[in-house]
Amino acid sequence: MVKAISKQLKGVFIGEIRQNREVQQDHFLMKVVLPASFASPYPGQFVMIKVAGLNEPFLGRPISIYSFRRKKTFCTLELLFRVVGKGTEILAGLIEGSQVEIHGPLGGCFAIYPERENIIFIAGGIGAAPLSLLAEYLCREVCLPKSAMIFYLGAQTKTAVAGLDKLSKLCYRIHVCTDDGTLGEKALVTQVFQKDLKKYAPDKTVIYACGPRAMLKALHKLLSGTRYLCQVSLEERMACGTGACMGCAAAIRDKTGKVSYQRVCSEGPVFDIQQVIWDDK
Repeated sequence: MVKAISKQLKGVFIGEIRQNREVQQDHFLMKVVLPASFASPYPGQFVMIKVAGLNEPFLGRPISIYSFRRKKTFCTLELLFRVVGKGTEILAGLIEGSQVEIHGPLGGCFAIYPERENIIFIAGGIGAAPLSLLAEYLCREVCLPKSAMIFYLGAQTKTAVAGLDKLSKLCYRIHVCTDDGTLGEKALVTQVFQKDLKKYAPDKTVIYACGPRAMLKALHKLLSGTRYLCQVSLEERMACGTGACMGCAAAIRDKTGKVSYQRVCSEGPVFDIQQVIWDDK
């Protein structure tokens, strides 16, 4: 049975950076202290973040929530991100004490199936961030045993693998693979998962995935025609993060077969893998 999760109220908050360090090449872990009024995020949600008082770049950057902790008078938000452009380069250069503007938590979230025996995570690169929050949530809030969770993590090279320390505390087994073989198995993450697929009975398994579109498309092909339940978090460029600009629309087929364009930032970012039209781009 699905454990229902409702969407949270969202707002704009000023946070203070307590830590911002490079954990892998071009990968940064930022810890931000926020007021206690910031809503507790659900796994799969994200925030829009920008430097407080800075008008260039004007728009915030969408970053998945990596971890969250609440205290009596404040809360701490952790963001794991990769430098890919001017905006994230500016964020990477912020020092302790800098103030940032946080809009969120935004978007929908993963559905939870506590009765499933096998919880499979499949991530490509920085796609490990939202899945780490999900694993953390399942351990802390749902009290699922560590033995139920297995993580498949792929990246181009070992310097692009981030978050292993946290995952090792949450998941029973972690399969790491890199395109160049510098860490773990030399293979695509979907190839590694395919070899193990028969181990997981469809009616006892739920799959959560996040990563590059090519990875998710390959996973869709692998699962087509099967009874596996799989939810994916889409990575799309976002301008507003609230659905106003329609810049992150994706083609989605509903249960009746009707296709429409839905906003990844508001109707998503989480969708059923079978409902996404993977050949529209």
